Amino acid sequence: MTNIASRLRTEQHSEEWLRERLDYMTQFITEERREVLRRTVDSRTHYMRILTENMFHPQNASAIMRHCEAFGIQQIHTVEDRCKFDPSVNIVRGTQKWVDVEHHDTTAEALATLKAEGYRIVATTPHRCSATPETFDVTKGKFALVFGTEHAGISDEVIAAADDFLMIPMCGMVESLNVSASAAILIYMLSERIRQTVDGWQLTESEKLKLLTRWTMSSVRDYERILRRAEEDGTLTAEY
Repeated sequence: MTNIASRLRTEQHSEEWLRERLDYMTQFITEERREVLRRTVDSRTHYMRILTENMFHPQNASAIMRHCEAFGIQQIHTVEDRCKFDPSVNIVRGTQKWVDVEHHDTTAEALATLKAEGYRIVATTPHRCSATPETFDVTKGKFALVFGTEHAGISDEVIAAADDFLMIPMCGMVESLNVSASAAILIYMLSERIRQTVDGWQLTESEKLKLLTRWTMSSVRDYERILRRAEEDGTLTAEY
């Protein structure tokens, strides 16, 4: 059974319900913690998402999760028809609490989901190039950056579905960087360009409220018992 904070990702609640629980749980964390959570939520974006295909090295999965958390990318999509996306808890060191991961059984399912939500598919590969991190047009609309397997790269399905191909130019003898290094460069550069040039890159106010409520709950030890008691004694009364 999933906990309340996890279920809030997909469950629909009224603004009153969310705000009542946020206000109530805020008393159990320090003012410093509240400010960190608010500031971080304000820096989060859904404008760019990350899609990984069958990433089988835990250290690479861990690195990408840490990159996303560090640079404000709220959602990762993973394809796991051959390899499980399995970040190492010793490497992510708690960052998995702050980044959402949506798991997909197939590449086709992941691509269909992202396209249905209006995302451009941007494939990362050293073999094709329609743009570099400096020239890619981040203002044309939200996009999903796709990273392939560590050895084979992106799949033929991604190549066929891609709206753009992104390459990091090399100046030396090597043809490409490993996936975690490439991800660090691209996520940092593109997220910075989004913040500088795109209006409306932040979460909506309703998305911010929902995320802040989830994070505040997750910051309090035994928060489910605390909420249940408050609901039972009538302290919390707002309905869904």
